[in-house]
Amino acid sequence: MIKYDLHSHTTFSDGRLSVAELLERATEKGVDVLAITDHDTTAAIIPAKTYIDENSLNLKLISGVEISTKWHSFEIHIVGLAVNIEHPQLVALLQQQQAKRQARAEEIGKRLTKNGYEGVYERAKELAGKAQITRAHFAAALVEQGVAKNIQGVFKKFLARNKIGYVPSQWCDMATAIEAIKAAGGVSIVAHPARYQMSNKWLRKLLDEFSQAGGQAMEVAQPQQAPSERQFLGQLSQEYNLFASQGSDFHYPMPWLDLGKNLYLPKDCQGVWQFWQANEEC
Repeated sequence: MIKYDLHSHTTFSDGRLSVAELLERATEKGVDVLAITDHDTTAAIIPAKTYIDENSLNLKLISGVEISTKWHSFEIHIVGLAVNIEHPQLVALLQQQQAKRQARAEEIGKRLTKNGYEGVYERAKELAGKAQITRAHFAAALVEQGVAKNIQGVFKKFLARNKIGYVPSQWCDMATAIEAIKAAGGVSIVAHPARYQMSNKWLRKLLDEFSQAGGQAMEVAQPQQAPSERQFLGQLSQEYNLFASQGSDFHYPMPWLDLGKNLYLPKDCQGVWQFWQANEEC
């Protein structure tokens, strides 16, 4: 059986493993097909393809991206898989997203400095390296300052809504992301739908509007997940005629979350890989 992990991150966004480290770990964990889906950037894709070829890894890479979007009061992430990373429409959208991400990071830094937390922006920028600065980098910088024990604590105390470091996002709308992914020849997927802290009524509304806008799939399976949740999401994928995807949303190794771990789809779900398999046969 082919092992798919279709949601992962590198140091080109907020992952902690380099491209090489991620690919080697995927191979060690028996992953056959891996998608790299960094936040609002495809910068890892070419280095990943090069590394796989040069090291003859037995691993199929799917070119991907995770685009942040605004839908009502929610920040919804849309994963694009099997995309042409050079398509002008996708490139232009990601450039816009990156500019918004940078502006948001600068404003977060200003607000933290104003409240007495100096040097956090500069440290977050160091931690990000060549990647875009994310809130995870700010969180790591604040943990270093000893203001909280872990990243989750920082988000709760500083970066959540109505906290001193919170800056509202200005992401594109969901339809814009779907259109860019489609133009680039890819399949669009609602990422981790159970994480948005919305009622089932709102979740159904999201999936309905996503589908109406041309969305094609939703994530159903993740490593740390109750069987009942996985079954429910599988039922929703069938109800809204969406392909089902599976992915670890891997950022770094954890005891309960790793590449390829506990990833399988409920019975009767249509795997999203059928999308690019069909295109390869054409």
